[in-house]
Amino acid sequence: MTRASATPAGTLVLDSEGLAKAVLRAREVTQWLALARADDLRVITSAATVVEVAHPRLNRAALEWTLSRLVVEPVTEPIARRATAILAEAGLHGHRHAIDAMLSATALGAPGPVTVLTSDPEDIATLCGQNVTVIKVLYDGPGIDGAGWTISTGAVGTSSLGGIMGSGSHRLPLPLAGLLAAGNHHGSHGSCTATARAEVT
Repeated sequence: MTRASATPAGTLVLDSEGLAKAVLRAREVTQWLALARADDLRVITSAATVVEVAHPRLNRAALEWTLSRLVVEPVTEPIARRATAILAEAGLHGHRHAIDAMLSATALGAPGPVTVLTSDPEDIATLCGQNVTVIKVLYDGPGIDGAGWTISTGAVGTSSLGGIMGSGSHRLPLPLAGLLAAGNHHGSHGSCTATARAEVT
């Protein structure tokens, strides 16, 4: 996916785990990427995340191919300043949370609605507040059929839980949408969190 001049329908953000699983073509992440393309979502990550995902066993050619299909956002001075501000607001230390903060600042500046695929939903939700939808994908590795998702959304509304479950820029893979519709939802202070597990078909 290249940087488009047209206004996207929303943004899908990959953290290091989301990016690594995209490189490995993990099934549930490729489903999200297919949905993003179908719904004209802009798929992005942070330049800091590209560095974080580096690993001797990660196939470099596969990484470069994956990066060619999304937008790598630079860590500019405004992004750094916003990351510093949201760390202060959350009471978190940059030494431990710097990359999450830079990714969160990037997500907060992206066209909405914004969804973040992450292995660290608690910290991302803390840093982003209720301005994004945070998705944790639980996955046991390539070729494993069992998968789980944890979905944390902001206040229920047209771009929150209803938008995720329905058509439009926040559709879930069909097995999860059905489970989420039938599952338990726990609201707190205007927020809604749901957990579901499904076999990917």
